[in-house]
Amino acid sequence: MENNWFVVHTYSGYENKVKTNLEKRVDSMGMNDKIFRVIVPTETQVNIKDGRRKEQEKKVFPGYVLVEMVLDDDSWYVVRNTPGVTGFVGSGTKPVPLSQDEVAGIMKQMGYEEPRKDVDLEVNDEVKILEGPFENFNGKIEEVYPDKEKIKVTVSMFGRETPVELDFDQVKQV
Repeated sequence: MENNWFVVHTYSGYENKVKTNLEKRVDSMGMNDKIFRVIVPTETQVNIKDGRRKEQEKKVFPGYVLVEMVLDDDSWYVVRNTPGVTGFVGSGTKPVPLSQDEVAGIMKQMGYEEPRKDVDLEVNDEVKILEGPFENFNGKIEEVYPDKEKIKVTVSMFGRETPVELDFDQVKQV
């Protein structure tokens, strides 16, 4: 079984209490192998009042908590019967997991970034293009953009040098 993220509905204002209660229940009931993380989605909001800068944590989705878990009858029971939980978000009786894109968007909004890929590509390295319109072409790296996880490669085509921008995972070193 795979773990997914689910949205749990709570009483508004009780999100942190539900998080604490659920984490305690997971430990006491030995569910650490099925319920992994409980997150109250928040973002830092900067307010400037009277010339003073004040940072404040603000709930992104008041009344909701995210739970990463493997869904089965036992884990569903533990979450559903936690004090303050009013139910799972989803159609019908079965909870619907969030898509990876939805989870990535929420995590990014909260300031959690996906780990950067550690790639040892450098300017003047020879690479082979693995996909796209220049698949199976070889080229030479002209520029590396680690923050965007992209590179600029020069490909020789019809006797002319053509610059191509590619993702790190679209090439391999020759």
